[in-house]
Amino acid sequence: MDNQRGLIEELNDAPLSLFHLKAVITSGMGFLTDAYDLFIIGAAMVLITPQWHLSKVQTGLLGSTALVAAFVGAFVFGRLADVIGRKKIYGVLAIIMAAGALATAFAPNFTWLIIFRFILGIGIGGDYPVSAVLMSEYSNRKDRGKLVGLVFSMQAVGLVLGPIVAITLLGSGIPNDIAWRLMLGLGAIPAAAVIWLRRQMPESPRYVARVQGKAQEARQSLSRFVGAQITGSAEVKQQRLSFWQFISNPKYLLYLVGTAGTWFVFDYAYYGNSISMPLVLKLVAPSATPITTYAWTLIVFAVAAVPGYALAVSKMDKIGHKKLQLIGFIFMGLAFGIIGIVPNMTSMIVPFLIVFGASYFFAEFGPNTTTFVMASEVYPTSVRTTGHGISAGVAKIGAFIGVFVFPILTATFGLRGTLFITFLFSIVGVLLTLLLPEPAQRSLETVSGEDPDMQDTARDPKLINA
Repeated sequence: MDNQRGLIEELNDAPLSLFHLKAVITSGMGFLTDAYDLFIIGAAMVLITPQWHLSKVQTGLLGSTALVAAFVGAFVFGRLADVIGRKKIYGVLAIIMAAGALATAFAPNFTWLIIFRFILGIGIGGDYPVSAVLMSEYSNRKDRGKLVGLVFSMQAVGLVLGPIVAITLLGSGIPNDIAWRLMLGLGAIPAAAVIWLRRQMPESPRYVARVQGKAQEARQSLSRFVGAQITGSAEVKQQRLSFWQFISNPKYLLYLVGTAGTWFVFDYAYYGNSISMPLVLKLVAPSATPITTYAWTLIVFAVAAVPGYALAVSKMDKIGHKKLQLIGFIFMGLAFGIIGIVPNMTSMIVPFLIVFGASYFFAEFGPNTTTFVMASEVYPTSVRTTGHGISAGVAKIGAFIGVFVFPILTATFGLRGTLFITFLFSIVGVLLTLLLPEPAQRSLETVSGEDPDMQDTARDPKLINA
């Protein structure tokens, strides 16, 4: 290696290593937990509602409480990760998620269940910016989308695991009042499994060098990545933006509108549909049993969503992160538009599942993955988790609204009308995506503008000018 190249260039060009795999697993297990905990509540509500005689408002509140808490967690921990460091709070978030999930299994009544879901949601919200940014800052230039996307793709495992757990518990003859507690409590296992691993992960070399100004410490950390001693010149411009400098900067404010806005409209659609999936399928097939609706949910996730995640991870660095987001929003919106416009679509289970499944494929092969990735790329190091946290927090407000109003909208406009509204949100997502730069194949430093003079050698020159 050329010892004269700067520390950040070394990081941008570092080859993939076992460290990157460990980082993906450590962060990814958190996202498996996030997905399982957020979406399993939809299956659990089918059993909790008749047991505790919940009203429509209580059902909506139960489904959306963790999302409101995630808004708080993303804002608070996103900012803290920029102020005191990513590593210091990484393990704490896993502890919060494990404790919150376990506590929900022992909730004695509706009020305590809401409180425990709120605690769980704070941990989930904080995990979004810290996991995303750490993986982004660990990554090299050419594989960043793939690596950060791999972390987020663990959400697919959580999505599939939820219906499998529900079907297994109910099929085993376990009483409903115990089954839903087991569904919720099992979410503590993956979070608890990575508490120790997270505490062993090194601080981001970019953060150590650029924000803390400790070039030698950053160089030692980088040596662990590449498996060789890095002795070259640091050549790092130390930079620390205050929160006010960040949000008052016109360029970053525009980026915030782009990352937070696209994520908001997407999560409105995605969480409203996913957490209310049993309700959606019950409206399409009123005579279906709970096990049948869980099985259909599993089919949609396994056949449509999982391949979408996999294809996004493998292709996003070649297609372009921004371009893939545009593709996903357009075709996801078309699927919702077809359901909303074509007569009787919501009364035919097979055609409905095909088109509804297509919306999930393009959600994963598009904005569900790219909103998470792009928010970790376009901001400077000193405010990167702040920007991601704001975006993720605003997104979870969109998710809260989607989950809370979905039962109300279906009662007012029917399923077709509700999904047509989702089509309109997808169009807004397309327009907001146009506000963002293309980060694929570019260094974090040039995308964010914190070091515009740094050499930026993308494999596809067209992406640089996007």
